[in-house]
Amino acid sequence: QVMLVESGGGQVQVGGSRTLSCIPSGRTFKNFAMAWFRQAPGQEREFVAAVDWSGNYADYLDSVKGRFTISRDNAKNTLDLQMNSLKREDTAVYYCAASTKYAHVFYSPEGYQYWGQGTQVTVAA
Repeated sequence: QVMLVESGGGQVQVGGSRTLSCIPSGRTFKNFAMAWFRQAPGQEREFVAAVDWSGNYADYLDSVKGRFTISRDNAKNTLDLQMNSLKREDTAVYYCAASTKYAHVFYSPEGYQYWGQGTQVTVAA
């Protein structure tokens, strides 16, 4: 059974930092794009960041550019999201996603076939 397990969520103050981690089990995704999405209450799930199979190409939601960094370690089979200068509007459930399609990255949820259960990030004043 393939699973993506996220960790690192919690409550953080405005301006603070948090690192989310995702560890796949059951298979490796080292040849495929991986990403982070988030969903706030009452809103659609939105793309946050994605990284290609090599880790050399990444792209971000405009509102997190310069504050968030996505990275992967294919040897360790891990995916991270370093979040700095957090804002209240970053509050959401964050989901790790992995693709099995060959492409640079995908910006829509349909590009990813495996999902984690989500981890809550709450940014409070």
